Amino acid sequence: MTLRPSARLLLALGGAVLALGGAALAAPATPAGEAPAKAAPVTLASHRAVYDLALSSSGGTRAVESARGRIVIDFKGDACKGYTMQTRQVTVLDSGETGNRTSDLRNTTFESADGRDFRFKTTTVLNGAASPAIDGTADAGAEGLKVRIKEPKREQVGDKGPVLFPSLHMRRLVEAARAGETTLSAKIFDGSDDGRKIYDTLAVIGRQVTAPTNAAGSERDKPLRDGPMAAVPHWPVTLSYFTQGEGERTPIYTLTFDLYENGVSGALKLDYGDFAILGDMTRLDIDKVQGTPCTP
Repeated sequence: MTLRPSARLLLALGGAVLALGGAALAAPATPAGEAPAKAAPVTLASHRAVYDLALSSSGGTRAVESARGRIVIDFKGDACKGYTMQTRQVTVLDSGETGNRTSDLRNTTFESADGRDFRFKTTTVLNGAASPAIDGTADAGAEGLKVRIKEPKREQVGDKGPVLFPSLHMRRLVEAARAGETTLSAKIFDGSDDGRKIYDTLAVIGRQVTAPTNAAGSERDKPLRDGPMAAVPHWPVTLSYFTQGEGERTPIYTLTFDLYENGVSGALKLDYGDFAILGDMTRLDIDKVQGTPCTP
């Protein structure tokens, strides 16, 4: 038993992060009689984030007795050149059914600033044995999504209708939260798993919170409770992933997290059905050296 490849997880954790200095926050309320101001754009900033993983709960037929691990994210880019993200997730799961299993996932993606082009490469090592790399490209146009896989074998897949890549989805999620919307549904492609899957997603967005979520004295998500992040408004979000289809379905994977107005995520919980894992942000480094503002 291993965790699913984590491109979508990593974006939810903080792949879309705004600059703390000079970042656009929510537009102020418009006085009566005045035209509403145009919403400030969501600006993503270069950053590095580290999350430690630990078991939250376990049950069912595939109970996990213990879990630990770490996720490291290195995100760079802007609204003109696009966004590059390098991630690594190491996870150790101990189960009475399968024994101890260690997975080491490394993922690199590039997404164009307009959200139309996407490149992805993933390598996975399970208990010391390397799996074939997944390498491919995708483009999202008016006619739908086209995916071209180069490795492990050449293949093409696609889907009709609008499909979002991870960074664009995160920007849309921040925009929806700012606007007071309570749900956001979208098709998502992130190159995870075998590089062929497209997911239906539903995000449920709670009311805005303006104070740190964690109780006083808690050591969880310390970088989000200290310094500039403590004053940033945020929203509780539940993001569910479904296999494509019609009618009522059970999520195959659910994330709950606090989405901060600057794109950072905290209070993370990953629910895989048979077990759930907590993610504790232990470090957040945001590049404070910003260049000339980029206008796409």
